[in-house]
Amino acid sequence: MQVIARIFLCLIFLFGCAKSSRFPEKKPIHHTDKGFKNNYLPQKVMSKSLSDVFRWRVTRKPQKPIEFKRVDPNLSFLQANRTETTLTWIGHSTFLWQHQGVNLITDPHLTNRASPVGFAGPKRVVPPTISLQDLPQIDIVVISHNHYDHLDKKSVLGLVKRQKKSPPVFLVPLGMKGWFKKIGITVGVIELDWWQSHEVGEWTLHAVPVQHWSRRTFGDTNRVLWAGWVIETPHQKLFFAGDTGYSKDFLDIGKRFGEIDLSLIPIGAYAPRWFMKDMHCTPEEAVQIHIDVASRRSIGMHWGTFLDLTDEPMDEPPVRLRKAVAAKKLDPKCFTTIKHGETLRGL
Repeated sequence: MQVIARIFLCLIFLFGCAKSSRFPEKKPIHHTDKGFKNNYLPQKVMSKSLSDVFRWRVTRKPQKPIEFKRVDPNLSFLQANRTETTLTWIGHSTFLWQHQGVNLITDPHLTNRASPVGFAGPKRVVPPTISLQDLPQIDIVVISHNHYDHLDKKSVLGLVKRQKKSPPVFLVPLGMKGWFKKIGITVGVIELDWWQSHEVGEWTLHAVPVQHWSRRTFGDTNRVLWAGWVIETPHQKLFFAGDTGYSKDFLDIGKRFGEIDLSLIPIGAYAPRWFMKDMHCTPEEAVQIHIDVASRRSIGMHWGTFLDLTDEPMDEPPVRLRKAVAAKKLDPKCFTTIKHGETLRGL
């Protein structure tokens, strides 16, 4: 029964991490009659078949859990900080970025499983390094796509509930606003297509194309868009890649925005390659993304947090990342990982 439940959850999980311009009369090329597609990937290879899923689940080598060393964030500092630029890794693809007195969080996932149910599905081996209750006041939330390790219902509702008088603004990809409405969040949700933007104060947030897909249930494959985010402020540009395979989209992003000050790029969930290669980049491909978007500094994410998301050893991504950076003869400090809970200051 447990095996069947895991396969069922796997199917859901895998098939399901404004100053808004008006749509042109001609439908954008990534729009289809049934939803959305990637710019540089044939639509027929975007989704794996049921037989592919079963093949992976039957032949896979289960990951061994690793208890990574974590850092206890300085909560009093983070809660009071309104002047210093910081970046804190809460885990997986969840970061707290503090800049110009604004608190932004990416893909907030603050619960124990990446799953629609609490008894099965990918489980955290490293708890969130900042709990929902200990977060500072959140001003902006950016969501990359609707997979369960990136869009967590309890975390989203918790952010709104704890800030009833001043809820955060949610920036989400096109088509996701309906999900927020269903869970009772009807205001403060800004939905953007690729290359659209929205201003929050002095900041401009741009939804940009990445190579991925979406599914929340069996019947909504690619009905909701996926996106990365470029956050432009008067002093810095932050790129949050969300979840992605490698594609020419990153050259397009680099040409449009120029040098990026700080990028958050996934480096895990890439094995087995026959199954993951189109939608999850390797550490080597992550380094190429860093180069393509002209990033001054990048931090690796999407690794070392959940068990059973993928097949590579949990501690392998940072090792391969270091080797990939060296192979490109880049400054070793330009693309690194940080510890769970670690805060980078003075960025």
